[in-house]
Amino acid sequence: MNPQLQRPTSAFIGTSWAALFIGAVVYLIGLWNATMPLNEKGYYFVLLMYGLFAAVSLQKSVRDRLEGIAVTSLYYGLCWLSLGMSILLLAVGLWNAALNASEKGFYAMAFLLSLFGAIAVQKNVRDLALFDAAAPNKHDVVNED
Repeated sequence: MNPQLQRPTSAFIGTSWAALFIGAVVYLIGLWNATMPLNEKGYYFVLLMYGLFAAVSLQKSVRDRLEGIAVTSLYYGLCWLSLGMSILLLAVGLWNAALNASEKGFYAMAFLLSLFGAIAVQKNVRDLALFDAAAPNKHDVVNED
């Protein structure tokens, strides 16, 4: 069975970027407006950056393995561990934070939306690169008239 190569739709590409952008920007606006100490804001900011990097790295590792590109088990495991740790650290931080439940939910949902957006954007980047590599280049077509 040979999977059919399809280009991601513009709607999915736009939605993926919107999820990443909206999730991250809303999370950061929430941090900017929060009345928590600066060191707490730094903690939540670093968690967002760590989580986004871990999500993209994991998606790339999964995709590499599916395409037959060598990925060591150690790196693959570290990607899973990093993503899990970023989510766990956010959960622990929010559990212990002196915030309203609605604020905790806000940060959790914005964080998860950002992670989803990062994974979807990375998937689209890989799909587009694969599609473009497989599609004939318009500039290489020779007119034999």
